[in-house]
Amino acid sequence: MEGLKLKVCGMKFAANIAAVAGLQPDYLGFIFYEKSPRFISDVSAELIKYIPSEIKTVGVFVNEDVEVVKKKVNLYQLKAVQLHGNESSEYCEELKSGFNSLEVIKAFGVDEDFDFAILNNYAAVVDYFLFDTKTKAHGGSGKTFDWKILERYTLDKPYFLSGGIDLEHAGVIKAIEDSRLYALDINSRFEVEPGVKDKEKIKGFIKEMEK
Repeated sequence: MEGLKLKVCGMKFAANIAAVAGLQPDYLGFIFYEKSPRFISDVSAELIKYIPSEIKTVGVFVNEDVEVVKKKVNLYQLKAVQLHGNESSEYCEELKSGFNSLEVIKAFGVDEDFDFAILNNYAAVVDYFLFDTKTKAHGGSGKTFDWKILERYTLDKPYFLSGGIDLEHAGVIKAIEDSRLYALDINSRFEVEPGVKDKEKIKGFIKEMEK
């Protein structure tokens, strides 16, 4: 994908996790937010430990107690955390400093009124930003935002692009000229139902991105 990383988020069920892992995405995301239809229970989360080590496993949290996040990172050997709530820069710093190699991804919902200045406090304590469509549901809306808004982003910190990305967006994404665009985060537009990904559609997306 021309150097772009791929994250498939909202994984939930064993057979589907294995099937998607077989496509060798760079990241697989697991949502530990109980209000999400893609919430993964502690019983199912045990599956995370069996994912090939070359795939980075990501725990997605929303305003969770930092000690709970630390516990789940250790318990499921997570390689990264994605924070989708109102977590402070101090919160991110505590997580970052508590582990040797944990990647911290701070997500922000973006719309026309988004103030990019709020990112300044986070730049030194996170590895990546993630820009998603602003909704009340903390992601997973299947809706895109106007990516031209990101022209107002002035920091050097690399970012994940998220929010309603679909197969039809491959051409537009390939035309984006921004060296800070590090990864694509796909979820609901590649689902058969919440938590169940369409392996063939993801394979088709990867193929289109590699053309």
